[in-house]
Amino acid sequence: MFTALDWIVLFAYLLFSLFIGLWVSRGNKDLKEYMLGGGSMPWVAVGISLIATSVSATTFLGAPADVYGDNMTFLMFQIGAFLSIFVVGFVFIPRFRSAGINSAYELFELRYNKSVRRLAAVFYCLHLLLRTGILLYAPSLVLAQILHVDLRYAIIVSAAVAIFYTWFGGIKAVIWTDVMQFIVFFGGGALVLFLIAHSVGGLGEMARLAGEAGKTKWWDASLDISNARTLVSAGFAYAILEIAIRGCDQQFVQRYLSCKDVKAANRSSVLSMVLGVVVSILFYWVGAALYVYYQSAKVAALPQGLGQNDVFPYFIVNGLPIGVTGLIVAAICAAAMSSLSGAINSLSNTTERDILCWDEKKGMGGLKRAKLWTAFWGILGVFGALFAATQQGSLLKNALFFTGLFTGPLLGMFLLAFFVKEVRPWVVVVAVLCGMGSLVLVQGIPVFGVPALLGGVFSWPWMPFISMTTTMAVAVFITFVTSMLNRAGFYHHN
Repeated sequence: MFTALDWIVLFAYLLFSLFIGLWVSRGNKDLKEYMLGGGSMPWVAVGISLIATSVSATTFLGAPADVYGDNMTFLMFQIGAFLSIFVVGFVFIPRFRSAGINSAYELFELRYNKSVRRLAAVFYCLHLLLRTGILLYAPSLVLAQILHVDLRYAIIVSAAVAIFYTWFGGIKAVIWTDVMQFIVFFGGGALVLFLIAHSVGGLGEMARLAGEAGKTKWWDASLDISNARTLVSAGFAYAILEIAIRGCDQQFVQRYLSCKDVKAANRSSVLSMVLGVVVSILFYWVGAALYVYYQSAKVAALPQGLGQNDVFPYFIVNGLPIGVTGLIVAAICAAAMSSLSGAINSLSNTTERDILCWDEKKGMGGLKRAKLWTAFWGILGVFGALFAATQQGSLLKNALFFTGLFTGPLLGMFLLAFFVKEVRPWVVVVAVLCGMGSLVLVQGIPVFGVPALLGGVFSWPWMPFISMTTTMAVAVFITFVTSMLNRAGFYHHN
């Protein structure tokens, strides 16, 4: 039951988030300060912000549900995350810093032209808006159940707080609230694990029972590409997705640029990876602990027919002490607001700098516009979440489709810009469209019910890899063919 004390804890957290946004907004004098924190943000805070933005409320709620119903084999994703750190650190971050850019996609104008820059920015905005709507909807659905409020109110309130402090404080507010939200998020998970362990006889007994139930299995060296829970899928293919996110996502690049130099940016990246491993282990163990609590030790009984995704929310309401429930609900809000605030700040920056390409030297004029874009994207994110609430299909399946559809081709574009100098702008556009089309063949279009021709062959971690390699292969092939035709005098005679 959600008591008066729980409500006090929750409201205190929301008010403190607003206070941080107002406090850090005092130093925002121009657009660069608003978007990049003046390029002097502490790398520790940036690293915590990177992981706080990455994990989202789906980690808090989804990871325990996954282990409760299966096991910990998705921990192998951290192998992919580990590999991605080296690629991002040696390939992406130095190039971003040395190029003197203020956004990720500005690099495409330097390498190709403004149209390619805008195309990449539009793809990114579409992907992030769709992802934001789903990431805001999923925790709001749980909050609505726990708080016994209308789903729309849960979406609007949590979004309003995030929009407010991001509008005032910009990237500084996003980073410093992310730090606080990560502490609440991580602390909430650790507290749940401790309370469950205490109730089943201690950590040792909990671990023994979880092992006997098969919940602690985390390694599968199979080469089955149709299964996401194998080393080749979770280790190799997922590494491509991590590189695409950590190297091409404006949310990450914006934070790298907010550090003082390459070394600080790389330190923040490594810290975020280490914290990501710790967070994953923690919340997978929460899932194992919940299974022990209800199924092995049988400390309490679950209602008949309760699905695995509803076990943790049920425990939050019925298995936690008064006041702690409010703290855990605050942690869910923290994760949801962290995802939204980082997204709308990056969308605002991308719109201002990459789509409209307005002059950043216009001072406060650019700052005022950026704040308006922050509010605009925040409101669109709310509508996206409300739209997600009307969908009957799998939200996860739809989210994964759009992730592969946009992030893979974007990664291909960056790698082409870095390593294949002869590619022309029009070739990049054609290659990206082919890369996106490859996913339609492999995965279909889940949103519209279009079936896949190769459905079931590849598991979801392979989608960005497929769209990336198709993009690069098409670009290299067209460049080679046009070069050969040019040398043969085709263009001269025709």
